[in-house]
Amino acid sequence: MENTNTTGLRENKKLRTRHRLAATALELFLERGFDSVSVADVAAAAEVSKPTLFRYFPSKEDLLLDRFADHQDEAARVVRERPAGRTPVGAVRAHFLAALAERDPITGLCDHPNVVSFTRLLYSTAGLKSRLGHYTDREVELLAAELESEAVPPLAARLAAMHLVAVRHELGRENWLRIDSGQSADEAYAAAVADADQAFAMLADGLDRALPAAAAPPTSPSAP
Repeated sequence: MENTNTTGLRENKKLRTRHRLAATALELFLERGFDSVSVADVAAAAEVSKPTLFRYFPSKEDLLLDRFADHQDEAARVVRERPAGRTPVGAVRAHFLAALAERDPITGLCDHPNVVSFTRLLYSTAGLKSRLGHYTDREVELLAAELESEAVPPLAARLAAMHLVAVRHELGRENWLRIDSGQSADEAYAAAVADADQAFAMLADGLDRALPAAAAPPTSPSAP
């Protein structure tokens, strides 16, 4: 049997390699432009072979977009862990508003120079915007599966998931446009909150009739 410590060291090494590849790629993309950097350029700069790089990232676009993978299950998790009595729309809305308050980059309302550079590269590169759809589709799939687990019919679950994910992404794009126009995150915050309130209220008018609120946790039986 393989030693647990050995397995852990191997996994840590893979994780470090993955992070090094992604960081190297981002640096080159920001310096030269996405289309001017090849996979071979990234591999050479990170001192690995192209086959090794492709074992970690299936495409050039994924070198940049893989960080979105950490958020693919976010909406599903927020819905799954919502408090009793709260609807899926209410849960996603509350989570998005909290993320706005924290200036989370995933909301688009973040003016940190590194985040601005990354987001500008993303929205100005056709290949990256197209590949981002792969991550969005997975986000919808996971959220729909969570809703189905709550006895929502498959079609209704998928339609609801598509709308909730689309609203999150569209709000993020709108917030980015404000940052890109020169507003600071603090200056854009009030408008971002107003947009989120309006968008989720529009969803709630329809979806809250079709989707269940979270059930209250079972109570412990009383002692005799």
